[in-house]
Amino acid sequence: MPHVGAVFAAFAGVLALMLHSSIHKIEEGHLAVYYRGGALLTSPNGPGYHIMMPFITTYRSVQTTLQTDEIKNVPCGTSGGVMIYFDRIEVVNMLVPLAVVDIVRNYTADYDKTLIFNKIHHELNQFCSVHTLQEVYIELFDIIDENLKTALQKDLNMMAPGLTIQAVRVTKPKIPESIRRNFELMEAEKTRLLITAQTQKVVEKEAETERKKAIIEAQKVAQVAEIQFQQKVMEKETEKRISQIEDSAFLAREKAKADAEYYTSARLAEANMLKLTPEYLELMKYQAIAANSKIYFGQDIPNMFVEGHNSPPKSPPFIATNHNSKLACAALTESDFCLMKAY
Repeated sequence: MPHVGAVFAAFAGVLALMLHSSIHKIEEGHLAVYYRGGALLTSPNGPGYHIMMPFITTYRSVQTTLQTDEIKNVPCGTSGGVMIYFDRIEVVNMLVPLAVVDIVRNYTADYDKTLIFNKIHHELNQFCSVHTLQEVYIELFDIIDENLKTALQKDLNMMAPGLTIQAVRVTKPKIPESIRRNFELMEAEKTRLLITAQTQKVVEKEAETERKKAIIEAQKVAQVAEIQFQQKVMEKETEKRISQIEDSAFLAREKAKADAEYYTSARLAEANMLKLTPEYLELMKYQAIAANSKIYFGQDIPNMFVEGHNSPPKSPPFIATNHNSKLACAALTESDFCLMKAY
């Protein structure tokens, strides 16, 4: 019986060992690829518990989610012969599940060592060998990560489709201490120069601001003066127009008055032309004679009415003193002189 118990115990132990070797667990975001006798099987398994033939079949878990590979202490020789070291380079990549079997078959489950790590060393040395320390450490340092990403992805598209590079992060390289101090001094001088340049720009901007402010003030004064001048011109033009209107009104009134007077005179002249008949003139003659207080009948007028005439009249004047005498005076000839006095 003790022998049988020992056999049973041994059998149970072997069974437990076989079960432990055959049952395995795959985490989420991973894919299991299987090897049987060293040959890669074409049927991978996803996350969960799975059973395989113990001691004959082995498996490797391959991550299919976003992962970050770190390459440390990468040496790099510049074109000037200075050896520098990049302390850490991070490569963010992702492998799609459909490409897992082909990539593992071609590059093993440690594909990242062949496709990423070794490629990083190669591309970084290629970059450093054609650039100086100044360019690698300062001038072109900001484009190293982008260049590495582009070069890696270009090769992966041909060699391992399905493996994509998301980003590459490169730390500042380590350089010899003496060179580093020189760079620090150079950076300090550059910083001082930048500060001086910025101060100069500030002063220039302030001067430019003052100049623009003065120009704006001058333009404002000029515009105000121009507006005032325009106002004065408009006032003068308004006064001129008012004066022209007043002159036009006055001229119109005077013209109307003159036209009225001309019309009146013309009508009076026309009326006088109609009146001036021989009979009317005769009537007016006698009305004028009757209106006089004295009438002189004779050949000559008295000397008292002629300046500078000293000769006596040819005949003494006849003085008419009554109505009959008036008639007598009217009968005298033109050469006689008659004086009629009204009483």
